[in-house]
Amino acid sequence: MPVELPNRAAALKAIDIYVGLAYENNPPHLVRAQLETLRALASDEPFFQSPLFTRDLHVPPTRYSLRLGNKFYPHMKLTLEAAPDESTFLFRADTHDGHVCPPARSPEYPRFRALMEHNQKLSEAIDTAWAAAGLRTFKTYLREDLARRQQSAQPPAQPVRPPRAAPMRDYKSGIE
Repeated sequence: MPVELPNRAAALKAIDIYVGLAYENNPPHLVRAQLETLRALASDEPFFQSPLFTRDLHVPPTRYSLRLGNKFYPHMKLTLEAAPDESTFLFRADTHDGHVCPPARSPEYPRFRALMEHNQKLSEAIDTAWAAAGLRTFKTYLREDLARRQQSAQPPAQPVRPPRAAPMRDYKSGIE
């Protein structure tokens, strides 16, 4: 299981970045009310235990989600998920739209695909902004993991020479 959740300041920074990009810093009333509720939590209250976050059924949870939406789609979420190695949690902007795409022959399909593309671009922009702000995301986790693996695969700085063999001695003649 992950060691610990990000601290409150990191979570609020992630939320502010998300809302800034998703709503151009002008979120609707419901999102503003959610943010006010989260900011009003006492500093000793467990931030991620707020009823605004949904949690998976693992004990302890390995996924926390906060439905914040965006200007065009109210179901997009800020998600915090356990890293693949379960050492930490990672922020992710979950577009939450792939499971509802209409069939390709449907009249709604082209418009929904355009919405999905918009959501994906927004998700990537949020992820990039989080990484630039020093928040851990899946992409930053992958970069760190790759760097770690490359470092461990590097040959030693000094070439290792095999030990010199002892000179052969001809015991019969006593000549080396």
